Amino acid sequence: MKILTPPYDLNFPPLVATIGCFDGVHQGHRFLIGQVCAEAERRKMASALITFPVHPRQVMQSGYCPELLSCLPQKTEQLLQQPADYCLLLPFTRELSLLSARDFMRHLRDRFHIQVLVIGYDHRFGHNRCEGFADYRRYAEELGMEVVQAEPLCLDGASVSSSLIRNLLQQGQLRQANRCLGYAYYLNGQVVDGHKIGRTLGFPTANLRPLCPEKLIPAHGVYAVRVGLDGQCYEGIMNIGCRPTLDNGPQTSIEVHILGFSGNIYQHSLKVELVDYLRPELKFASTEELVRQMEQDRLLAEQRLKALSAEVSSTLH
Repeated sequence: MKILTPPYDLNFPPLVATIGCFDGVHQGHRFLIGQVCAEAERRKMASALITFPVHPRQVMQSGYCPELLSCLPQKTEQLLQQPADYCLLLPFTRELSLLSARDFMRHLRDRFHIQVLVIGYDHRFGHNRCEGFADYRRYAEELGMEVVQAEPLCLDGASVSSSLIRNLLQQGQLRQANRCLGYAYYLNGQVVDGHKIGRTLGFPTANLRPLCPEKLIPAHGVYAVRVGLDGQCYEGIMNIGCRPTLDNGPQTSIEVHILGFSGNIYQHSLKVELVDYLRPELKFASTEELVRQMEQDRLLAEQRLKALSAEVSSTLH
């Protein structure tokens, strides 16, 4: 896989390609990419993925803040692992957004030598996104191209999509979300200064500030996690929420307690994989009651991490 950015200093061979945001590079995307590669192999052509460095809605809607499953560095890292020959990072501009579907297909043909376009089952493109597969097929015939409609990937009766995974994460349905992703959802961040209350309770925590402010923060609650720190993998517990027992106010914090670890990691970078959702965030009558619950959380996290170690794929390295 070659990741290509403008000005694309390459004379492209005939390509079989698909286009999309590929947010999360989840199981549905990988199923689509597999179909693209199969079509390319059958036709003796090269395969390509076309995606955008910035979410199109950020260009079209001022102030729009997406809740991404993967920021650009994470997305490109995941796409590099896919079997396609090329990934083209195509800047989405207002000029591009004004092209009709037919003109956009012509642009793909003329600029990138795309001969076959594989269309995701629910994908729409072109100005106003009002046309469908029958229209794309007609335009392709006029342009000397071909379009192929991809099959969706269904799990538990639902088509796997980025929207579905976002909803699952926001509802605390982490196992289902991870199954659709094909890996454990994760947050990258830097350890920043916090209130340091956890250490007085016997549970020192690392306050995590996500590196990507546009990354989706899952439902408030307590999670069993794996933590990547300085090349090592640790088990831990993470709390996302407002810490109501400690009157933290409305601000959401992300705190990670690394099991069996006591070093100073202030300003270090962490990669935290969310393996299982243990419980929602609760307000307790006292700090003593909170500590008792945290002890139970620690035991439960250890059990769940051991049980799910083989089930949930890890990206820590």
